[in-house]
Amino acid sequence: MGVLILSVLLALVVGGCVCVVWASRGTAPRWARVVAAVTRGAGEALWVLMRSNKGSSRSSSGSDD
Repeated sequence: MGVLILSVLLALVVGGCVCVVWASRGTAPRWARVVAAVTRGAGEALWVLMRSNKGSSRSSSGSDD
């Protein structure tokens, strides 16, 4: 069951990346541009969350010393 979920998640990520490349070339239909925008937005949101978690872990690890 876990492998199935991970496979579907991987397929969604790869599909999103394909839509981003397709949209950047300028020949993508509207639905692919929407998928590309959602993929880029999710990637940027994940980037911000990861950076904020790294900053909080640094400050908490520094206070433990």
